[in-house]
Amino acid sequence: MRILVVEDEPRIAADIRTGLERAHYAVDEAADGETAWFRAGTEDYDAIVLDLGLPKLDGLTVLKRLRAADIATPVLILTARDGWRDKVEGIDAGADDYLAKPFQMEEMLARLRAITRRAAGQSSAILRAGPVEIDTRTRLVTVHGSAMTLSSLEYRLLAYFLHHPGRVLSQSELIEHIYETGSDRDTNAIEALVARLRRKLGVDLIETRRGHGYLIPDDAR
Repeated sequence: MRILVVEDEPRIAADIRTGLERAHYAVDEAADGETAWFRAGTEDYDAIVLDLGLPKLDGLTVLKRLRAADIATPVLILTARDGWRDKVEGIDAGADDYLAKPFQMEEMLARLRAITRRAAGQSSAILRAGPVEIDTRTRLVTVHGSAMTLSSLEYRLLAYFLHHPGRVLSQSELIEHIYETGSDRDTNAIEALVARLRRKLGVDLIETRRGHGYLIPDDAR
């Protein structure tokens, strides 16, 4: 899954990127509001971490523009402001959650898991399809109860499938959500990644819909 981090403080942005990448997220960054507005308006993200105190265009204005454009990407507001008025204003503008600095990375990860689950219509931190299960809190993947080691890309792909059961996912959609901007992103890479994930899982779970994409059937849950 791919996250846009909008933070103008380089050290904080680097710390967030490190924490997210360790949790197997793909991460893009923006250091000002104008860049954030452009990227969020032209790219598909699973969530946005948005600082309010940004140069060029403040975070609240970015958020309002996104919602006015019917862009429903989940947004976690991140700011040093801890007054209740700022929190209320952010939530009323369309933020899905709010986290004040300083914060623990585990809390940010928990809040991101929660808002992405809600956006996908999932209520549990544990995602299941047939014998395959992901505990999104620990990133533990099991098949028939046995733990399995996946690469970051394989984990992102499986997690995206399990967040969207019953829906055919095109190769272009998968590219948008599991690769960082600027990485090697093409349909051949997706085909190879799906094939590798199938081999590792060792179960008949991911279906190919020729000319359309891939699917984990909703009744596999």
